[in-house]
Amino acid sequence: MTTILVTGANRGLGLEFVRQYAAEKAEVIACCRNPAKADKPAVPGVRVMELDVGSPESAARLAEALGGKPVDILINNAAVYGPKKQSAVESDYEGFLETYRINSLGPLMVSQALRANLLAGRDKKLVVISSEAGSISDSSGGVLAYRASKAALNMIFHGVAKSWARDGVAVGILHPGWVKTDMGGPDAPIGVEESVRGLRARIAELNLSNSGRFLDYKGAAIGW
Repeated sequence: MTTILVTGANRGLGLEFVRQYAAEKAEVIACCRNPAKADKPAVPGVRVMELDVGSPESAARLAEALGGKPVDILINNAAVYGPKKQSAVESDYEGFLETYRINSLGPLMVSQALRANLLAGRDKKLVVISSEAGSISDSSGGVLAYRASKAALNMIFHGVAKSWARDGVAVGILHPGWVKTDMGGPDAPIGVEESVRGLRARIAELNLSNSGRFLDYKGAAIGW
């Protein structure tokens, strides 16, 4: 049985990942900050665990709780949009740093904490949910904290892909599209089911030959 760990699994894309993988009889570990408040999919095989992705101590506790359990696919999905003030004219600097902590460093902290579990897994697939908003070559400006945090995420995991390839770990850096979630808003053209189906197809295709690429949910390459 494939074991999949998803962060930010209490709503949106994370919850849909949990639903779809669990419906296919995978063993799913759904991580979120407040498990007691998390929506649990009406399918068996889901283990809900506590994780604050911005806390190295929380990531370490998760790793300790998992013990040496193999994780085949680790999906770093948790993210925040950032503070209200994040323009070129006015910015909330503490909010800016918090956005980096969650969106950029958080996935790195979780991945490093669970590295041994990932290496013990069969598939050895490490995924980060990024955004085309982090593309410097195709930026329209605005929402600087969010954009910069995703650009940093891309750089970090492009480097991780190079380094961890020697251990057989393939890294996917994926853009889900503009999706109808709390972050994407009601005007987004893509439903969570469609986005996650596409993302899962990209994860299924992920291997060492395409590791470290920046792709959208349909498989199209995105410029850095």
